[in-house]
Amino acid sequence: MRPLRLGTRASALAMTQSGHVADALRARLGREVELVEVTTHGDVSRAPLAQIGGTGVFVSALRDALLAGEVDLAVHSLKDLPTTPADGIALAAVPPREDSRDVVIARDGLTLGELPVGSRVGTGSPRRAAQLAALGLGLEIVPIRGNVDTRIGKIAAGEVDAVLLARAGLARLGRVDEVTEVIDPFQMLPAPGQGALAVECRADDVSLVEALSVLDDPATRAAVTAERAVLATLEAGCSAPVGALGEVVEGDDGEELWVRAVVLSLDGALSIRMSTTGSPGDAFGVGSRLGQEMLADGAADLMEGPQPGGPDRVGEQHA
Repeated sequence: MRPLRLGTRASALAMTQSGHVADALRARLGREVELVEVTTHGDVSRAPLAQIGGTGVFVSALRDALLAGEVDLAVHSLKDLPTTPADGIALAAVPPREDSRDVVIARDGLTLGELPVGSRVGTGSPRRAAQLAALGLGLEIVPIRGNVDTRIGKIAAGEVDAVLLARAGLARLGRVDEVTEVIDPFQMLPAPGQGALAVECRADDVSLVEALSVLDDPATRAAVTAERAVLATLEAGCSAPVGALGEVVEGDDGEELWVRAVVLSLDGALSIRMSTTGSPGDAFGVGSRLGQEMLADGAADLMEGPQPGGPDRVGEQHA
């Protein structure tokens, strides 16, 4: 039986994440897996993400390779996936999630609260920028792009005093020891799907869809399904930064899905925060209803205004 061809971006983080999935498939299915590097538009363009299409720029080339039969499956950071389903593509597995929180890496081991007023903090994410501005710490937010090394390198180069990143990527790269602060979700809600991976294949490859299901974690899938349902609902009437976090917890009558979400103006001055609970089996409905409640409460009015840093778009790039 020929090896499974796993499509992946070529960055160190993407290769590491895809390598973890390949190892799991070798162990669970007993099949060899080979990694196939695919270059995406988001990898080669240095323009702000909003100018090159925002959501999906790291995904479309991998999906094209799938549909063309050049690879059998593809691995993405789930937060990079557009919320609209892709024709002919199945989300076959959502493996157990890494820590979804955002983190700070700062000079001299400082935390956000210890950084002097006026310190420069780098992020390419409007969601992080808006929530950081909302904390009222008097920090200057600087838009940055690039991989983990590039962003952290800006601290050593003196371009910024700190950067904000996803803890999950650093954990997968074995670089958590560089983190100077893990940010509580009550201060900064993560991007929908942050910390989770998506394993996709062609929808008509029924045997592979079934085989890949061994990697699926129902609690993670329920959480990210609800988060992405919030985002999908809000995108219909809101272009402001969105954070969301779903968690499956043990309730009085069994498992419950708890979802928190925030929508902010780009400058962080205005925000709408709401939460809800429901059944993990109705994850999409739980998230959709929460998004509708936020729209009814004025989320649609939090439209684009002065931005504290980063390109204008809902969601954010890979790290």
